[in-house]
Amino acid sequence: MFAKLFIVSVLMVGVNSRYLLIEEPSYYSEHYEEQPDKWGSSRVRRQAGKVSVSSDGTSGVMLKAPLNKDGTLSAVSSVDLTNKLKLGASSIGLAYDHKDGHGATLSHTHTPDYGDRLTATGTRNFIKNDNHDLSLTAIATRDFPNHPQLPPHNSFGGSVDYMYKNKIGASAGAMHTDLFKRNDYSLGGKLNVFKTDTSSLDFNAGWRKMDMPHFRTSWEPSTSFIFSKYF
Repeated sequence: MFAKLFIVSVLMVGVNSRYLLIEEPSYYSEHYEEQPDKWGSSRVRRQAGKVSVSSDGTSGVMLKAPLNKDGTLSAVSSVDLTNKLKLGASSIGLAYDHKDGHGATLSHTHTPDYGDRLTATGTRNFIKNDNHDLSLTAIATRDFPNHPQLPPHNSFGGSVDYMYKNKIGASAGAMHTDLFKRNDYSLGGKLNVFKTDTSSLDFNAGWRKMDMPHFRTSWEPSTSFIFSKYF
């Protein structure tokens, strides 16, 4: 039984690397951005969607539709493509965004040939002004794999995210999966290439690694571009 679990867990390294995406360390992208409009209005911009392209050839699209008048509650859906342009993970969920930067999400993700995952995140913003934006995100997941040798299991973790003048930022994150005694880590940086009233383009670069008692990876680099639309 242990041998089967170990083999399957090693095979899951690629799948479970989604635990810590460098471009949005708050997990799966589900820490959705909400940024103040700095172009002559006090209105808070809400993210309507984004497109991401990563250095490993994968890509993704996320759409976000408001469910109430002030846009604090939204329906969210996303689809990922593999480096062979085949359908990867797809997600649906709900997101709550507060004007001060706090937020929460609840989502369901299905990954072909793997199974399903429920994810809950909560974000607390500690500093948000013209110069600094600092937030902490907590993450909890419950996986339901299709593999008969692999039981449902939980993972817990979080990330710290910092932005300076909405231009350059850094992040650090970690996740723990007790079933495999597995820890995932990520470090990343973010540079805003351009920003307008309704759109922005960001460049992300970072490293991630995974540790288990009998298997570990070195720090692996990755980069991505993310184009976002706001309303």
